[in-house]
Amino acid sequence: MKRLSFVAVSLIALLAQPVLAQQTTTIERNAVEAHMNFLAGDELQGRGSATRDEAIAAAYVAAQFRLAGLTPVPGMDGYLQKAPVTRTTPSGAATVTVGGTTLSQGTDFAILTGGLTAASGAITVAENPAALPSGAGTLLIAPPEGPGVRAVFGAAMGSGAGLILLRRTDVLAQATSDNGARDPVIRLAGTPARAGPVVLVVAPDAWERLKAQGGAASFDPGATTVEDGVTTNAIGWLPGTEPDGPVLMVSAHLDHLGVRSDGVVMHGANDDASGTVAVIELARALSGTGPHRMNVMFVAYGAEEAGLLGSRYFVNHPPVPLERLKANLEIEMIADQDPQLPAGVMMMTGFERSNFGPELKARGALIGPDPYPEQNFFQRSDNYALAQRGIVAHTISGWATIPTYHTPEDTIANINFDFMTAAIQSLVEPLSELAEGDFTPEWAEGGRPAAQ
Repeated sequence: MKRLSFVAVSLIALLAQPVLAQQTTTIERNAVEAHMNFLAGDELQGRGSATRDEAIAAAYVAAQFRLAGLTPVPGMDGYLQKAPVTRTTPSGAATVTVGGTTLSQGTDFAILTGGLTAASGAITVAENPAALPSGAGTLLIAPPEGPGVRAVFGAAMGSGAGLILLRRTDVLAQATSDNGARDPVIRLAGTPARAGPVVLVVAPDAWERLKAQGGAASFDPGATTVEDGVTTNAIGWLPGTEPDGPVLMVSAHLDHLGVRSDGVVMHGANDDASGTVAVIELARALSGTGPHRMNVMFVAYGAEEAGLLGSRYFVNHPPVPLERLKANLEIEMIADQDPQLPAGVMMMTGFERSNFGPELKARGALIGPDPYPEQNFFQRSDNYALAQRGIVAHTISGWATIPTYHTPEDTIANINFDFMTAAIQSLVEPLSELAEGDFTPEWAEGGRPAAQ
């Protein structure tokens, strides 16, 4: 009996072993939905940057890496890279003063970005949001309704103004809290607060009063509190046949906006649970097509929404020397189709800057050029920190200007799972082929951004 039991147990063990070893290169919609239901479900409360929910999401990704057969990067003691951060929470009682008029946070305005330091300057009314003046102390802007407000916001951020007052639109109202509170501002520990203007979303009646009064505006943030925290990157390693050789990197960011200060959960299903799911599924698929000549590293960054903090920490504390990284594909918001692109196709930021996109496309990846070059998406995602270090790095997206962007409507209910599954599937063979090292990623002339 004992001998029979031993054989039976051994047989069971043998039968169980291939379950992890056998990998399929087919991306199953059911698996995509399962990952999304966890990462973008109510339980993770929107995976706020540098929160416990973000840490749980990172642990989940790490577990999926291990299940797919990935190992920790040689030299790391696990799959998680933790970065210390500083969290600064404003008072929630900021004010704006113009002459004898005082506006109160919550009643008259909400803070969109900035808001930790005082700002002031003479008011300039921007009559044409498409052509903003530069160098104004305070810009008073009435942006258009709809998603076009994003282009105005991007231009305003580069205008040189210290204080920007945006007339509230429906999109801006969804992106901000009006209850007088203020979400924390997070930065990497030991680094100064990021420079930039204070951007406020002002109620229409208050905005009109300021426009009529003119003069100079002064913003007072009130008191702030400071505390320490941690953000987490999940990193997995698929060894190649040349262990000390070049590395191909696939990445996304796993955090979102979490619970807004008015209690609204920002689930971030498309942004960027979808990209995180793609990284998980590509890790599983490429594990099944290897071993490849190149090593492949899979990364899910924390605290992207707080200012690309996870990727900034990664390039300053790389688990492998940066010179070994030959190319990086960042995946962001691939859960729906941009109507400006051909059916089934994703966009790649900076497509013309290198040979990476054309090589992927030639091998079957459903990608094409970015139809929105004026929005500078190439510089606005995690790929940019690596690109500034000379690594050929780009981001792909399904619909970068989707109306649910940074709104409470970015939920699982609004995910196009058929498009998302097909998009991930289209990357499996191209990435597998490129991991064999049969091409050299190179910047086009003038394509590489300036060094950091």
